Amino acid sequence: MKKFSVLLAAAIFAVGAQAQGDTGGTLTLDLNKALEIALSENPTIKTADMEIERFDYVRRETLGNHLPSLTAGGRYEFSIIKTEMAKGMSFGADMSAAVVGDLQIPLVVPAVYASLRLNRTQQALAVEQARSSRIELAGSVKKSFFQILLLERSYEVLRQSESTVKATVDNTREMFEAGLASEYDLLTAEVQLSNLAPSIINTANAITVAKQMFKMYLSIPEEVDIVLEGSLDGYMSELRAIPDPAAALDGNSELRQLDYQQTLVSQQIRLANAARLPVLAAYGSLTLTGQDKTMGFGLTPEGGMGVVSTNKWWWQKPTSAGFQLSIPIFSGFKNTNKVKQLRNQVSQIELQKSYLREAKALEARTAVNNLVSARETMQANEKTVVQAEKAYGIARTRFEAGAGTMLEVNQAQLAVTQSKLNLTQATYDLLAAVADYDKVVGNDQ
Repeated sequence: MKKFSVLLAAAIFAVGAQAQGDTGGTLTLDLNKALEIALSENPTIKTADMEIERFDYVRRETLGNHLPSLTAGGRYEFSIIKTEMAKGMSFGADMSAAVVGDLQIPLVVPAVYASLRLNRTQQALAVEQARSSRIELAGSVKKSFFQILLLERSYEVLRQSESTVKATVDNTREMFEAGLASEYDLLTAEVQLSNLAPSIINTANAITVAKQMFKMYLSIPEEVDIVLEGSLDGYMSELRAIPDPAAALDGNSELRQLDYQQTLVSQQIRLANAARLPVLAAYGSLTLTGQDKTMGFGLTPEGGMGVVSTNKWWWQKPTSAGFQLSIPIFSGFKNTNKVKQLRNQVSQIELQKSYLREAKALEARTAVNNLVSARETMQANEKTVVQAEKAYGIARTRFEAGAGTMLEVNQAQLAVTQSKLNLTQATYDLLAAVADYDKVVGNDQ
């Protein structure tokens, strides 16, 4: 991730440094580079990767339940009022202190073992969900990339048509001034030229909007301009053979996620059953207590035996160790009903898998059908373009020779423009169908 962030920043900085008086820059991208940047910089992908990392910490937390635990505590007390007996004698120390240490060592904890298996499956599901995010993003980036190429090619076709029609208008004006063409022919040509302007403006705006969406997928700053390398025809040559849709569903991310979810529920059943098993642990405890001996028996100043004052502390060190066995006997049928709930979920997921597999198989077949249809349409439009250009040449020659009308020329020119736009659209439809197919079968490249 950091590698692509640095490359992207360096490219933008380098181009921005060369631009004079421009705060932005220009970034040139082909499809592969765009996918690399999107799959490393998009926030959705980063979030999915962080979720994988989170489940790794969850697994470590669970593992900590099987490791020894050591606790320590202490207290220090002052006696304000002590127990008194007859003749003013009191018992107890003025001050006392205690330090306690406890050690717990889990030996046999079935619930921890079941939880660790559950955590591993949770992490695997997070990995698959991250793959699903990459597949979704890759499909969106591809279609957005091809859409920009489609709009740019359409804009180029419209500009070429505008140039051709403008030349026709100039030629018709000269013929009109020479008395070789009618005013109607001139007005018809001028109207056709004017009619192209809205389409050109709308297409230019559509390119701007499409590029903004594309930059959002790649997390590229809005002020940075992008230039896409390649053409729709060039990417057409890279198409690979399409395998059997029914055999390609093993890589579908949604189906794989359901498999992991079913495994998770099965492991939750094992975890619930593990709560019925005994738990064995070892423990140890060490306590250090002390009291000050302000009064005690000893030699009195008179030389006899009696109660005397002292400042010594009396320390004790009670220590214990052993084993603790906990055996669940009755829990109000909570575990039994929980297991029944989880088994019900397993049955639900099995039904969902069956339905989803049929739906995804239909999506795969639909994507293949769309691909085949787009390919046939494209091949037909390639012939149409050749025929339309030939027809336009004939109509123009007839008009210049005085044997045809401007209406024929306009219709022929319109047919050329429309056939080229249809060919471009069919090429995009073919590439978009491939992107949809890759999404269904789980291809994130």
